[in-house]
Amino acid sequence: MAELSLTSTALRSLLAGFTVGAVAILAVARTDAQALAGHNSDAPVSYAADRIELQDKQNRVVLAGNVAISQGGLNLRAARTTVAFTDAGSLKIQRIDATGGVNVTRGDESARGDVAIYDFNRRIITLAGNVALRRGSDTLNGGRLVIDLASGVSSVDGRAGGGSSALGAPVGSSTGGGRVTGTFSVPKRTN
Repeated sequence: MAELSLTSTALRSLLAGFTVGAVAILAVARTDAQALAGHNSDAPVSYAADRIELQDKQNRVVLAGNVAISQGGLNLRAARTTVAFTDAGSLKIQRIDATGGVNVTRGDESARGDVAIYDFNRRIITLAGNVALRRGSDTLNGGRLVIDLASGVSSVDGRAGGGSSALGAPVGSSTGGGRVTGTFSVPKRTN
């Protein structure tokens, strides 16, 4: 994995935007937007990829090959991550797409899927295709997870992409035969 030292102020600012995306994707692991409160979004962001490409005219940055992004104990790994932004005097992240074995971890929590999308304008995070959430021994599996950060509502359904291939996941690909499945641990009673 090649670590890069960036000199471009614009690229540096843009990559700082990964902070927000990685933190938001953590909500997947807890299926609760409130989970973001404990994360230190001011911690330094470390990133590495086999290749990083700034596409100024298209207003995007592409990290490809063994992408690893970390901040304050939160880790994001994927084969490829694309960050779309606007630059009207100051950089503003519009959308982050991560593809290829997306895995977000923090402590004993993890969220995995084929594709993750964070739409900053709509404040919606979508994880699609073979979604698997873990917290300790608790599990939740499905085809698609959608977290609406504005409303605080999270939902999991059994079909990837909700019957659409717009997210790049094949229609009908899912975990558990198109159903949401999982297990949870029952705490021991203390009498």
